[in-house]
Amino acid sequence: MSIPPPPGPQGPQGPHGQGPYPAQQQPYPGAWGYPPAGQPYGPYGAYPPRPSVNGLAIAAFVLGVLCFVPAVGLVLGLVALAQIRKRGERGKGFAVAGSVLSSVGLALWAVALATGGAADFWDGFRDAARGEGTAYGLEKGQCFTTPSGSLQGVTYDVDEVSCDEEHDGEVFAAFELPGGSFPGDAEITRAADDRCYALQDAYAMARWALPADVDVYYLTPTSESWRTGDREITCLFGNTDERATLTGSLRNDGAGLDSDQHTYLVAEGYLNRAMDEVPDAEAVEDDFAGYRVWAGQVSEALRGEVAMLDRHDWPAGADRPVAELAEDLKAAQKEWALAAKAPDVDAYYEHYGKGYDLVVADTTVTARKALGLATTPPEYGSGGDGGGGDSGLEV
Repeated sequence: MSIPPPPGPQGPQGPHGQGPYPAQQQPYPGAWGYPPAGQPYGPYGAYPPRPSVNGLAIAAFVLGVLCFVPAVGLVLGLVALAQIRKRGERGKGFAVAGSVLSSVGLALWAVALATGGAADFWDGFRDAARGEGTAYGLEKGQCFTTPSGSLQGVTYDVDEVSCDEEHDGEVFAAFELPGGSFPGDAEITRAADDRCYALQDAYAMARWALPADVDVYYLTPTSESWRTGDREITCLFGNTDERATLTGSLRNDGAGLDSDQHTYLVAEGYLNRAMDEVPDAEAVEDDFAGYRVWAGQVSEALRGEVAMLDRHDWPAGADRPVAELAEDLKAAQKEWALAAKAPDVDAYYEHYGKGYDLVVADTTVTARKALGLATTPPEYGSGGDGGGGDSGLEV
């Protein structure tokens, strides 16, 4: 039993009925069993063209999942359903899912608006974008507390509070490290130690007015935060007793000083910064070369301080006390210079001891009292057994 061919034009047969002619004599396009030009072959002829996916349906689904702008997602979903019915496109599932999810999102937004949750969300979003509530958002002059109440270890979340209230730290400066690969914790700590101690006097000029239990701390990038672009070191004051807090701002940047007080503190700053450079070694014997370099720095700082004190016209009540102080500082400068050139440790101790005693002599207290400044001296690095003291703690 034979099956007749379907109606329609038949392509010419090759010799002996063996099928179509070679390529140059193909049957006419559209003949049974052949797809139109450019379409692939299928087992029963040409594959029918596959409908495209509606773009609005995909957009509606994405917005519905995100629930960020649910009203737009719902509108796009409804429009997509209409286009799909009209054009025969695919994507009905996406459009329906997007519309449903957007409807749920709209309901949630309505509840949030009614209860104030949306405002809280946007406030939190805004604060996060600004870094507020984190160690990254701290600025000069701000005071804060940490969840643990400690300035040790890793600190991310912080709460800004008024400096009039109890707080763990007060920010006095911040600076950026150069880019590149992570330099390592030791190098970052060294940079923080060098810069933060040098910057403290610009914020708290009257260093003698700082409480005895206050020291310099800093917040530094970790290897993890460095990968996200964190390069900032934040310098701050904190209490040396981990269980204690601070109350009241330590800011004293010259706004409340008269010209005589300001000049004196600027001059004294030379010595303060030099004293901060005391070597880390506990004793001179452990770093004799480093201590000689430090003595030379102190000598030059004293030279700068004396020159500034001599140039200023002091009021009648302070003229003589400041002049007597300048004489002591000139003598101290010579002793520190000799310590910098000491041939051995014993000679260093001899000149260092004389120079140190002159730096902390009573003439300093007398001059400060005449100018109306604090008279409780800070504890300069006394060099341990002649060596360096504590240069501050790290965060």
